[in-house]
Formats: sequence, C-alpha cells, structure tokens
Amino acid sequence: MARVRYLSREAAGADQSAVFDRLERERKVPTANIFLALANAPEILDGFLTYANAVRASTINPALRELAILTVGHVTDCEYEIAHHHSHAIKAGVSEEQYAAVPDFETSALFSAEEKAIMAFAKDSTLNVNVSDAVWIEAARYLSERQMVELSINVAWYNSGVRIMGSMGIDLEDGYRK
Repeated sequence: MARVRYLSREAAGADQSAVFDRLERERKVPTANIFLALANAPEILDGFLTYANAVRASTINPALRELAILTVGHVTDCEYEIAHHHSHAIKAGVSEEQYAAVPDFETSALFSAEEKAIMAFAKDSTLNVNVSDAVWIEAARYLSERQMVELSINVAWYNSGVRIMGSMGIDLEDGYRK
C-alpha cells in the first residue's frame, strides 16, 4: 500500500494543472501511480519528466536498453518496474521467453553475448555501484563510448526509480501482469 496519496488533478488544484497537462500529453492515460505519487512534489515531478525523456532518448538499441532495465527490476525485486516494462520490452524486440528468463540471464541460452554483457553491467552497477573493470570492458566491446555513458545513466536512472517506488510503496495498477 502506498505511503503517500496518489494525487489526482482535481485534488491537486488549479496551480498544478500544467504538470497534469504534461503527464497526459507525455505519458499513458490513466496516469501511472508513480507519477500520481510524485505529483505531491510538482516541481520535482516536472524535472523528473524532463530527465526521464532525456534518458529515454538513448542511442542504445531499444531491446538492449529494456533488458538492462528489466535486469535492474529483477535484481531489486521491483515488481512495478518489471510489469511496466513488459510491453516496452516486447515492443523493442525482446521475446516473451527472454522476458521470462531475465532473472537467469547468465546461464540462459536465450541471450547473446552482447545482451549478457549489457545485463551483467546492469546487475553489477545495481548490486555493487562501482562496476568492475571486467564488466565494463565486456559491455564496451559492443557499445560506443557515448552509449556506455547512456547505459550508465539508464541503469542509474532506473535504480533511482525502483528506490522511489520501494520507499513510497507504489502499488502496481490493475491490468498489469505480475
């Protein structure tokens, strides 16, 4: 159960209409619980959306990016993140079988060496913060320097998201597969 209110447009008041307009323009309707919770701090939510959009504009192959995000979700046991990225992953080209195998990616034959390197980076960064040289070097075999920066930022961003969701007890909305 959420530890903060999910703030509706009506409950927020007219002074927050701009951030709700932005949510409706840029995100799914109905608005996800994470954003309704963050609406309690509207200035931060506005910056959160700007940063999220920049992070999502990565040049990394979308399937690799989603595998990294799903790895963060599984390593942190964040059901919300995993469920919300199911459709994104499938749309990006991750198969249902791969989606189900993310927790065991290291021993799964469903992932290429490149996919495993990116997922290992996400796991190492999530668990240890300081990515080992070996993990960095392996991921860098497949990504440009720019993309390694983008991967680092994406993994850090989704780590911050799962921690926000976990600390506030954000509930998974109805209709998402668990």
